[in-house]
Amino acid sequence: MASARKTVEVPSVLTGKPLRSKKRPPPPPYYLPLNVTLYVGLISNGIAAFLAPIQDCDEVFNFWEPTHYLDHGYGLQTWEYSPVYSIRSWLYVTIHAIVGKSSSLALTSKSSQFYAIRFFLAITCAACQTRLYAAICRTLSPKIGLFFLIIIAFSPGTFHASAAFLPSSFTMYMSMLGLSAFLDWRRQKIAQGIMWFGLGAIVGWPFAGALVVPLLLAEITVGSFSGSLGTIISRIINGAMGCLVILAAEIAVDYAFLGKFAIVPWNIVAYNIFGGDGKGPDIFGTEPWTFYIKNLLLNFNIWFVFAMSAAPLLLLQAAFRPRATNKETLLRTLALITPFYMWFAIFTAQPHKEERFMYPAYPFLALNAAIAIHMVLSYVGSKNPGGSNGSLLANIKLSIVTAIALAAINAGLLRTVGMITAYNAPLKVFEPLERLDIAQAGDSVCFGKEWYRFSSSFFLPGGMRAKFIRSEFRGLLPGEFPDAADYPALLDGASRIPVGMNDLNQEDPGKYVDISQCSFLVDSYFPSRGASALEPDYIHDDAQWEAVSCKDFLDASQTGLLGRLIWIPDIPGLPDKFQRKWGQYCLLRRRNVPAETD
Repeated sequence: MASARKTVEVPSVLTGKPLRSKKRPPPPPYYLPLNVTLYVGLISNGIAAFLAPIQDCDEVFNFWEPTHYLDHGYGLQTWEYSPVYSIRSWLYVTIHAIVGKSSSLALTSKSSQFYAIRFFLAITCAACQTRLYAAICRTLSPKIGLFFLIIIAFSPGTFHASAAFLPSSFTMYMSMLGLSAFLDWRRQKIAQGIMWFGLGAIVGWPFAGALVVPLLLAEITVGSFSGSLGTIISRIINGAMGCLVILAAEIAVDYAFLGKFAIVPWNIVAYNIFGGDGKGPDIFGTEPWTFYIKNLLLNFNIWFVFAMSAAPLLLLQAAFRPRATNKETLLRTLALITPFYMWFAIFTAQPHKEERFMYPAYPFLALNAAIAIHMVLSYVGSKNPGGSNGSLLANIKLSIVTAIALAAINAGLLRTVGMITAYNAPLKVFEPLERLDIAQAGDSVCFGKEWYRFSSSFFLPGGMRAKFIRSEFRGLLPGEFPDAADYPALLDGASRIPVGMNDLNQEDPGKYVDISQCSFLVDSYFPSRGASALEPDYIHDDAQWEAVSCKDFLDASQTGLLGRLIWIPDIPGLPDKFQRKWGQYCLLRRRNVPAETD
């Protein structure tokens, strides 16, 4: 009886309807069955796995390349993996390398292994989304669950984060599982929730541990009111002990690779917060405080506005409709919507900003938006519920909801398609190397000004290596792991201290090769950009290079704002300000490679 009454109380603070003393039959737990929800996630995330462009060069050099090293014995190495600095965990990479190695039993090409790992990430994300959707529907409201599903399935932000090989995406998965556990208030899976958040923070990104703080404070407060504080504390301790076990496993794996004791999560925090003068993330660029506002508006459009309005709406409801507000459910709802605000405030205050830093908070953003929409619609629906006026109001409300959802979905899809068609050339340009027998073992594929768009060694046939030639860039480029033929050699190579590495982003001339050593070259051409001595127009140098594969790449500097934001078809006669302008992203092969002489 008590549990049944509690089930009725929880949505009351969200719907704005007074609690009733009489028992009512429970509403259907889901508007969409869980298997359908899983399929929606698989389709949405699966499309991202196979088509989404890589957003950040850190994803390639810090995660895809070490994974390639574990699976194929060679790859590029960044300073973060040097045992001197040790700010990247080998446990996270090893998990994905196991997936890649397992897929190689059925897939022959390395690019297929790349997509197998991505699809594994898409499946994992879909499973986590489904579990959180189920928890929201059971505990809060099926309507909130439905809005949550719409937001995560059709938003460009989730599209990019769902299959990205990044610790922030992994943390996003774990945050969904942790939030699902905390939402199960009847069974109080506090220890499980702490372990999920801890797994995301330890193996993924340590800063994400902050997301669990409001949820823990709410549980402690409710426990102190209800007299069950001792039980709550015991469960928190159990969760913390589980996190220590996870940390011990990570330390053991990193010790095997680095050859020394290292607590990588602490090293990440120390570098980013206590790095000192001339160090830390700010040396890689800073952004204005409005960066995340603009970014989240692009990636979530109207849903971001609703997410930011959740707290004001909740406080207004508590102030003007006190009969509908229960203290416990008000506290729990406040705890649910706080993590997004906290995360947004923390990272807005940091000078160095990147889109991927918001990934762990995406589930909370979607939940905040769903709760806000539900509160607004419930308030509107509570006026004159009976008679013809009530029916008219219900129809109006349905029309408004449908119009908002369709507008947001269409805007999200247009941006997603726009990003795919504009920027996925680096994932396609290497296809001839596998389809045609033109690559030879020992060939080098060189990158100059396009170094940061390299899509990883998984797209180069076995024996081909990625090299760098000089360009206008003056920062630190990746080096190379020592070649390894077996697992002991892999561990030995990872534990060696590489030369020419630093944590100051200072250029190392030893990272370059002469262009005469390049059998292939990746370059881009944009009519609006001039050539220079270090970045000549290789694509039109027909005497030295021939194009093997060229793909369209958006010329953002010449394309209008609308064309940069969303997909616009290339329709003849479209006004110039709406047309998307294009450059070329090409794989070139050297002509007349000189033969070796005795």
